Amino acid sequence: MTESQVVVERRIEAPVDQVWHALTDLESAPRVLSGVQSVEVLTPGPFTEGTRWRETRRMLGRTATEEMYVTACEELSRCVVESESHGAHYVSEFDLAPEPDAGGGTTVRMTFSATPPGGFAGMLMKVFGGLGTKAVTKAIEQDLADVAAHVERPAPGAGQEPGTS
Repeated sequence: MTESQVVVERRIEAPVDQVWHALTDLESAPRVLSGVQSVEVLTPGPFTEGTRWRETRRMLGRTATEEMYVTACEELSRCVVESESHGAHYVSEFDLAPEPDAGGGTTVRMTFSATPPGGFAGMLMKVFGGLGTKAVTKAIEQDLADVAAHVERPAPGAGQEPGTS
């Protein structure tokens, strides 16, 4: 089986703790990420190794619900989320690096890999791999743009003169 991999990196103009919260606040994901329609958290408590949820997304004109689970978590710096779907295994790794010398921003690097199933389904994934890679890259870029838009916007009332609205 051949693994496909996509890596997308983006600088976000916000401190690492705000970016981490936006990425790991599962309940808020449908409000933050335009591609996510709903999230059903399956394990109560903080986002950590073992956290599970069902996420419904729209991609390539179709809606799909997948169960996701956290397999590694280093708060404020790294998390790995995995899922299985139709015999394929998916791994999403998020690495966050604060940039204190550049005004307090954060660089987020997301690595997505897919190991296709064997047989006919695996062959189809290989044949349509280029199209899938482009769609996944676009979806990741949009997710990171959504996170940036969420954490970079000023707080309500920020930057206004006292007594103005």
